This record gives sequence, C-alpha cells and structure tokens, in this order.
Amino acid sequence: MSERATREENVDVVWSGDWVAERLGVALEGDGDLRELLGLALRRNPKRAHLLVSNVLGKHVPQRPSVVYGAGYGLGERVRALLGEEEARRAVVLGYAETATGLGHAVADGLRDAPYLHSTRRPVAGVAQAGGFEEAHSHATSHLLLPEDPELLAQGAEPSVLVLVDDEFSTGNTVLNTVRALHELHPRDRYVIVALVDMRSPADRDRLTAFAAEIGARVDLVTRSTGTVTLPDGVLERGQALVAAQEAEQAREAGEAGEASASAPPSVPAPGPVTRVDLAWPAGVPDGGRHGFTPAHRSALEAALPGMAERIADALDGGARQGRVLVLGFEELMYAPLRLGTALEETLGADAEIRYSTTTRSPVLAVDDPGYAIRTRLVFPAHDTPADGPGDRYAYNVAGAGFDAVVAVVDSTADTPELHAPAGLLARLAAHTGQVLLAVVPSYTPTTPVPHSQESAVLPEPLRGPDFSSYAPEDVGWLLQDLSDTELEAPTEEREEAIQSGGAHYAESLPVEYQPSAEYQALFTAALETSAARIARAVGTVTETVLAERGPRPVLVSLARAGTPVGVLMRRWAQQRHGLDLPHYAISIVRGRGIDATALRWLAAHHDPADVVFVDGWTGKGAITRELTAAIEEFEASGGTAGFDPEIAVLADPGGCVRTYGTREDFLIPSACLNSTVSGLISRTVLRADLVGPNDFHGGKFYRELAGSDVSVRFLDTIAARFDEVAGQVEDEAKQLLAADRAPTWEGWAAVERISEEYGIHDVNLVKPGVGETTRVLLRRVPWKILAKRGAGADLTHIRLLAEQRGVPVEEVDDLPYSCVGLIHPRYTRGATGADGKAVKGA
Repeated sequence: MSERATREENVDVVWSGDWVAERLGVALEGDGDLRELLGLALRRNPKRAHLLVSNVLGKHVPQRPSVVYGAGYGLGERVRALLGEEEARRAVVLGYAETATGLGHAVADGLRDAPYLHSTRRPVAGVAQAGGFEEAHSHATSHLLLPEDPELLAQGAEPSVLVLVDDEFSTGNTVLNTVRALHELHPRDRYVIVALVDMRSPADRDRLTAFAAEIGARVDLVTRSTGTVTLPDGVLERGQALVAAQEAEQAREAGEAGEASASAPPSVPAPGPVTRVDLAWPAGVPDGGRHGFTPAHRSALEAALPGMAERIADALDGGARQGRVLVLGFEELMYAPLRLGTALEETLGADAEIRYSTTTRSPVLAVDDPGYAIRTRLVFPAHDTPADGPGDRYAYNVAGAGFDAVVAVVDSTADTPELHAPAGLLARLAAHTGQVLLAVVPSYTPTTPVPHSQESAVLPEPLRGPDFSSYAPEDVGWLLQDLSDTELEAPTEEREEAIQSGGAHYAESLPVEYQPSAEYQALFTAALETSAARIARAVGTVTETVLAERGPRPVLVSLARAGTPVGVLMRRWAQQRHGLDLPHYAISIVRGRGIDATALRWLAAHHDPADVVFVDGWTGKGAITRELTAAIEEFEASGGTAGFDPEIAVLADPGGCVRTYGTREDFLIPSACLNSTVSGLISRTVLRADLVGPNDFHGGKFYRELAGSDVSVRFLDTIAARFDEVAGQVEDEAKQLLAADRAPTWEGWAAVERISEEYGIHDVNLVKPGVGETTRVLLRRVPWKILAKRGAGADLTHIRLLAEQRGVPVEEVDDLPYSCVGLIHPRYTRGATGADGKAVKGA
C-alpha cells in the first residue's frame, strides 16, 4: 500500500472540499453527515464551476462496493416503506445517465419487485426511442429512453408510480424536464424523486411544489442528506480562471520535471500485460438498465454473481488477493461492475481491500491536495465509438492510490482497438498498478421487433418559450431550429422577383416583418372583440370533432405558423372543457418542398403516429392539404415510420378541402391580420440548404425586439374567455357535424383555376383565396389586385385598409365562393400588366 493511501486511510482530519471553499468562497451547509458524503472539485464546464463529489456514489472516488450498493439499496427500502408493499409492487424506477445508472439500479433492488430503466446517451440501432429530455447544466445534455418493452413507462391496467433517481437534487431542472416530458405521454398520479443529497435552494423547493400542483400529481422526495451550496457572486468566472491558472501551473511544473503532473495525461507507457477474465455472464441478462431490467433478470444475476466473482479472484495474482483491488466500471456501465465488486468482497473477505469506481466523460480539474476531492486524473480516448464523436475520457483518484490490481469492466461494445491502444485505458491503468484484468460483459441487444422510428443519431429537442417564442412553454413545443441571429430578410419586391424568376424559393428568405400602423392595430382590436365568440365556437367545434374521432389523447401538431395559435386554442379548449393536457407541437411544411422529415422522425420517436393530428388555421384552395398528403407518402416511401394521417383539422374550411373543421364560412380570423406579433413572435419557417442539414429541423426566427407590439397571448386569452359562453352551441354544432357528410368538395380549387385563367395568370400559386390568404398577400407578397365578394361586410375592413395603404385596387365581383381573393402580381418585374388590367405574357 502506498504511503499516501495509508495516511489517508488512517487520518481523516481534512474535508475534501476545503481547497475549493477557501479559494472560491463556496460554502456547503447541511445535516450531520453531509461533509462525509460530499467533497468539492472544479469542473471545466461553461455552465457550472463547482462539482459536488460524492464519496458513496462510486463514480469519482473509489469506495467499498458494499458501501456504494448499500447507499442505493437503503434508499430503495425507504421508498418501499413510503409507498407500501402494494404500490411498491407497481413502481417503475428510472435512473439518470451517466452518474446515477448504478444508484438507480440499487434503488430498484431495494424496492425488490420494481423493473428498472436508465436514460442513456448511446443511441442503439433498431431500438425505438420512448422519450428523452435535457440536462441543462451538463456538458452532454441529451438523454434517450430506449426500453425494450415499449409499455414499460406506460400506464397499464393498474396505475404505476414512477421513481426517478439521481445522485444529487441540486435545482430540480433535470427532474422537472423528465416528469414534464413523460407526463405528457403517460400521466401519473404519483412520482417519487430519490437522491443521495438534496441541495436545492428554498426557491427551487417552492418550484417543485408548484410544479406538482400544476400537473395534479403527488411528488415525494426521498434523500439521504439535505443541505445547501452557497455560491458567491461571480463564482463561475472565478472558477474558470482558477481552473485555467491551475492547469497552466501544472503544465509548467510537468515541463520542468520532465514528466506529466497528476492532472495531465502521462507519457504513453509501453502496454503492460492484460489478463482477460471470462465471466460466464448469464445468458439473456442485460448488462444494465439501458433497455430495462426486470425482477426476473435480477434473480438470474444474483444466482450467477458468486461464480463470476470466483473467476475474477482466481485470475488475481497472489499479492493482489491480499491487497488493494479496484473494480473499475465504464461510464454508464456502473451496476454490473458494482455487483461484481460486492460479490468479490464476499469472496475474498477481509484478506483483500476492494474498491469500486468508474470512468467518466466529465472533465474535472485534479489537484493533489488532501482538501480537494479529485487528487489525480488519468486521460484516455473514448473507446465505444460514441455517437457524438471521439473525445477524452477520465478515471479519477486511480493513479497513485496504491492499487495492487485493477479489474476493468466494460461491455462488448466498448471492447475496441482504442481500449487496447498504447494510449488507451488499459495502458494508462498498467502504468499505475501491478496487474490489469479485463472483464467484458456482453452488450445486450433487444430482440423485440420495434418500429423504424429510432434514429442512428440524437434528434434535436423542441424549442419552447420564453427562450423561443412568447408563448408559455406548455403551450407549444417548436420543432424548429433557432435562426434568430441569421440575416434572412429581404425587400418584398426583390423576394417576389427572385421567386417568380425561379432564382429562389419563397422559403429561402423572409419578408421584412410588417409593422402595423395605429389605425391597423385598432382595427385588429375591434375585429378581435367582434369575432371572439365566433372563433371560440369554431375552436370548440373542431376540437370536439377531433376528440370524438381521434381521441382520447390526440397529439396536436400545428403547421407553423398560421396553425400554431389554433393549436394552442384547441389545447386550451380540451384542458378547460375536459381536463385533458394534450401535447402540442409546431412543425414546418413548405409548399413545393414538403414537410420537415426530421420533425416527423422526432414525433414518431416520442408519440404514436396514429395519435398525431395536424392543425392549420384555414384552407384556401387546398394546396397545403395536397402538399401534406404527398409529403407523408414520400416520408413513408423513404423508410419513415408509417401511420401518420395527413388529414388536417382547421378552424375554417371555405375551400371545402378537408373533413375536420370548425366552420366552412370564410370569415375574418384576427390571427390572420398580423404576422409574428399574433403568433408568438415567430417568423414564417425557413428551409435553405446552407442552414438546414439532413438531421436538422427547419428554421425560424424569434423576433424578441417586437415584444412591445406582441398580442399573441392577448389573442388567446380573449377567445378562451368565451369558451364557457359558447359551450352549448358547440355541443349542438359538433353533433351535427359528426352526423353530416363532410367529404371535401374542392369547390375552392375549381374557383381558383377559373380565376387564374380568366385573369390571364395561368398559375394557381399566384391566386390566394379567402380572407386569411388575401391578408398574407397584402402583408408578405407583391399584390396585384383584390377580388372582393360583392356585399361582403366587416370581415373585409382590414383588407380594404391594407389595400389602400399599398395602392392595390379592390374589384367587387359576383359568384365568388370566398369573401375575397388576393392576386399576386404575375410575372413580377415591377410592371407586368397591360392597359386592360390583364397579365402581359411576356413581361
């Protein structure tokens, strides 16, 4: 045993957080054994300076396996006592990658009968994603849920409790993100959060209480210890500066000494001998909880553990059998090496001193000081071909710790040439111990057939307000990428000429956002008040139709951006009238280019495609209806998940293009009067090859600078306030619609073709029928003229005002199935009409 290791075993007078506390003013306060559980270190992370280093987790600090396992198992027993035997039997345990995968598994063992699943950052080909979430402060944020049994996280005949396990409960953000995502899919009445330490501030405690009330569920918390971390102002910047200074000093000292310091990668040693141990891992038992681990798996593993420990013991040198042995796990693979370690403790007894820890992705500064939790660091390349590319990995407090042998435990996916390379993990270990054993656990591959929806790469996550849009985060998740910092706007005339000449597609740029005059804003306000009840009726009618035909829990997917306010209102109706909390997303579809296939893949990975209901504001001639049908067919033909229904639910269907609608009248929907300022301050969507890659969502901009003119929430609140008033009418209208023949007539398409020929345009794309589409022409395109149905009243007041402001003639006509039709300037070259007002063919 090394002199330093002996000194630290016998003398425990220095807290392993003193070094950080003294230099940064970080204070750790809590109940009795908090300082025994935690030390402090500094991380190389732009989001958080300090790292709470657990002494009983087995990640950064080698600890007796029985202590690590006992900490998790004991928490599981406490959860079992809290729930009672009957409810504990129905519990499902979810642990967090990478740090809490072993802890969560031990908690599940303590519950005895609970199946276990942990999140993962390793995509697995052929395994359907059942969900995912973000960890805001982490250096690697995307968590995937990949259960072999797709019903593991679902609610069966008997309601289940979800037990979420993390090593520390610091702000609660990760847990809230998880519960919010899973609650949308499978609502539960009860959740239990388990952590070794609860380090939340009072504000974060209040936030969890409010969140539980918001979702209408009971949320319990079970922890071993409670405390708080006090961070002085500027601690992040000071911590980053301290890390930089320490690394520079260590590099200088290493250069002067001609060798690497404790925290820098040592010179590449000659590969030492490595003894491979055949574990005889039991067939059919998963290597961990990445795809789920059942009580039956647990029984099979428990029976096999003594024999596997004997094989490891037999491979140890005589000296190691009476010395210090480290069982070293690998990133998310924590439980298997932990249980091998507990079994080895029992096999070797008091003759040997067994310790357990794992390698990690997390970059942490190492300082060889008794008052610092991370004394040494080994650096080596990743050896499991990670989805996010190659990078450094780390093993802490292994070098210089006096281990006579190290048993490296990896899964077969990670048993690669990189592991055995001269600079790989095994060689790094060989430089610091007398013997290296390698035990490989077969990587478990689910055999259950699964949908095609799983991606080979991590899909992006939806954007939500207030970071993207002025809508509340629960109102809508935007399946878009944020292009707010990209210059995309161009003058309207230049855009029109480029579009019509074939030089550019309309979705490759954005028009300059229309800034309404005071007169126009007053018109919007008046129109909103006048039509609020009428719109509320249409919202209620279309929502009731969807719930009746596509229920009980449809997933609303609005076509951005006109569909988004309608989707939010439908969600509010379902919540207010039926107590339903429907998922709602916004997706991009581009005429001539199709729907966002990456967004469809995301939806298929998180929801049943059969539950998806596409939502739009209104129909014109039905171009988007046709576009969506063709796009879904193309998506399935290219191997995408089948099952999406291309039928669109709309507020108004004046063109007779769909069978799910609130009304077929062509009337003023105030959200059509404006652009982003009534749609969450989000632009029309953008699709350009240099900005949107094959695995990216289409783009959009958040116009934060227009917040002073934003009426998005006001629009929603005004209409939702009329829901109760129109409920009786909605009930009658929905019954009538459900019993009626609602087959599309395509009356509008015939009218558009007639107008296109009659006015010499010969391009139906330049004919925009209906109040909503005509408004868009006046706001975004170069209008030629407006056709108004003779006798149309207040619904066209804003149309006439906009036409006057832009100098566009309004022509009164008869026999128009719409209230109005907007004609885009044909063959636009800033002068393209003859004396008779018809299009000039050669212009």
